[in-house]
Amino acid sequence: MVQPWIHKAKTDGVFILAPSFIVLAIVLLFQNWLTEIEESYSFYTWLFLIVFIDVAHVYSTLFKTYFVASEFQRRKQLYIGLPIFCFLIGFILFLFGSQVFWSVLAYVAVFHFIRQQYGFMRLYSRNEDKTYAWIDNLIIYSATVYPMLYWFLSPKRKFNWFVENEFLKYENATLLEVFKWIYFAIVVFYLVRTVYNSIKSNSFNIPKNAIIVGTMLSWYFGIVYFNNDLVFTLLNVVSHGIPYMSLIYLNEIEKKTKEDLGFLSILKQYKGVFIFVIILMIIAFSEEFLWEILVWNEQISITNFDFSNWQFILVPLLTVPQFTHYLLDGFIWKSKK
Repeated sequence: MVQPWIHKAKTDGVFILAPSFIVLAIVLLFQNWLTEIEESYSFYTWLFLIVFIDVAHVYSTLFKTYFVASEFQRRKQLYIGLPIFCFLIGFILFLFGSQVFWSVLAYVAVFHFIRQQYGFMRLYSRNEDKTYAWIDNLIIYSATVYPMLYWFLSPKRKFNWFVENEFLKYENATLLEVFKWIYFAIVVFYLVRTVYNSIKSNSFNIPKNAIIVGTMLSWYFGIVYFNNDLVFTLLNVVSHGIPYMSLIYLNEIEKKTKEDLGFLSILKQYKGVFIFVIILMIIAFSEEFLWEILVWNEQISITNFDFSNWQFILVPLLTVPQFTHYLLDGFIWKSKK
């Protein structure tokens, strides 16, 4: 069969499919060292993982929406109205307390992360017969939902999505055991069906199955198998952020003409990918710098001014790009094709 690459086999393989496997290999090879440094997150770890990957991937959406003049004009009301909506919702939620605010945002973030894996899987199965698409849906949702159920039903984990106690917890060993067997039964079913179909049709969808297996491994080892904050962050952030930024660049910049891109056509030139990355890094660092001096004061502190009385405005406002990214993804990737 002709493999349904988004761009090319090499670029898809390196930047979209490989990150989950590479990070997991690093975790398995250096787990003892990672465990030792778990309690001592360095400034550079925060800078690379949180700022330059996690926050940066949020802003990569700009290159598909706000930075593309024709696209912005086409859906102007959405692109203007959604950030305002996100701020107002965030402001209302924060009035009920910061814990309520971060809990709601955490659930929205989890849904966004799950849907991204589903989206990649659908992209890579776009040429297949949709009769048995429900089986692919079953395995990709099982690969992501089961680890989250494990998180909700197990004793306290050593990591958080945003803040402590953000998820409702219900410790239940019996339910954990039931869900575990259901999950592994689905995994076995997927493996048997994939092998059978490959032999029967003499074809194998490499990228689709790589996304499914990579998702299963990164979510299972990041949340269920390991109970380590740094391991969770590595598998969660890298496996999500790098493929997303790569998709934006490969699909929205590499494939489009200079006329379509307008002023972004500079990214089509030599070393355009480096310009793309640098822009994202600058914007991401600028946002996180504001978070640090106005809210967190953990990595950077350059002022003694107390902003605590302004948190009800500052936190919802600073969260607008992130919140908008989560919701906007539900619109910009939909296609009837």
